[in-house]
Amino acid sequence: MANPPTTMKTMQSVSPRSEPVQSRSIKRAQQILDVTSELLETVGLNDLNTAIIAKEVGISVGSLYHYFPNKHAILYAMGKSWLDSIEEVLKDIQEWRLEEMTLPDFIDQVVNINLRTYRQQRAVLRLVQAMFSVQELRELDERHDDMVISKMAKVFKRLGLNKHIRERERIARLYLEVTHSTYLVVVNQNERRAARTLDDLKLMLTSVLERHLNDPE
Repeated sequence: MANPPTTMKTMQSVSPRSEPVQSRSIKRAQQILDVTSELLETVGLNDLNTAIIAKEVGISVGSLYHYFPNKHAILYAMGKSWLDSIEEVLKDIQEWRLEEMTLPDFIDQVVNINLRTYRQQRAVLRLVQAMFSVQELRELDERHDDMVISKMAKVFKRLGLNKHIRERERIARLYLEVTHSTYLVVVNQNERRAARTLDDLKLMLTSVLERHLNDPE
């Protein structure tokens, strides 16, 4: 007996209608992103739609479509902006005098600079969840992981971790999984609990990196 035909979900376009060039249009596009960030935090991904966004911005749905064709395009723009900020952090880290830094200093600074970026992105947990779960946004999630792993593998080499590139990438993936998930927890904790969680994170990173720095094979 033949299997019933399966239906493939059609991916929505995530490209903006056009890149705003006039000052007023740029401000409006940014307002749409800012309002969507607020709604993502209060309404949630499933209940978020262009009608709600347009109402909160104070424009018609038709006017919103002049900037973005659907809610996934708005979320994609938000995710790309956050990805750009992560890339800037990685560039800053590469400019540090890594060869001269002690491991505790490196860990303190790398945690602080990354956490600052996570805290600056409103509704970062829901945005990251959307990047992972929404088909149209999954490319951003993959780009994020690949970028962090490749850059941190190079950073670890400059710190003195003289291992094969594949091994450094494996350690960088572990670093990514541990830090990324922890930052997403910390941004929603009160100050006292966040401080304790960050202390534990730094202890874990120290343990892993010390082991490999002292074991060159």
